[in-house]
Amino acid sequence: MAHLQPTHAPILNSSAQLLILPVNNAGILLDPILIRSKNLYPDNYQRYYRACRDGSLMVGSCLMHKRSREQAGLGVSSNGNQPSYIANLVISDHPYHPTRARWLTAALVDLQQQLIPLIRYQGIRRVALLARPFITSHAQNDSAQNGSAQNNAINDTELAKSIALDWHSDILPLLTHHLEDLPKLRIDIHLPKDINI
Repeated sequence: MAHLQPTHAPILNSSAQLLILPVNNAGILLDPILIRSKNLYPDNYQRYYRACRDGSLMVGSCLMHKRSREQAGLGVSSNGNQPSYIANLVISDHPYHPTRARWLTAALVDLQQQLIPLIRYQGIRRVALLARPFITSHAQNDSAQNGSAQNNAINDTELAKSIALDWHSDILPLLTHHLEDLPKLRIDIHLPKDINI
């Protein structure tokens, strides 16, 4: 049984073997941590961006990437604390659109199916999940709507609020339901500091 542990620690300092990054299938990253991960793990970003560009990355899927290790140069010394795998969890079709329950559910099912062989045959035991894109997607949407035309802003904001998921009542129970049954796994859920643990 997996152990889900909420934390406020920085995810990029984690010693996790697998990093779960919530992304969209438009290929646009707005979250500061996702932008930083783009520079830290360029091989993952290039594969993700190519899949977005050619249309093969669907909302509600998970793009698992096995990282290639550098053999020479400065990268060798920093490789010990970096993840071996990165799971790009596709939870939205645009960075300003909120996560929907059916998209998140489908992406978690896909992630779970891809994690089982990694746990069984690759010895994956520590996972880190970035939670901020789940939480701030509807907040970004609300702030973006404030700058748009008044006629559309009211309808779009009401639609976004009706679709947007709440962390405690919607997202966390879905994560728990789909990831808790994975064997011998510790999942650190990296939350923003304004969310109580």
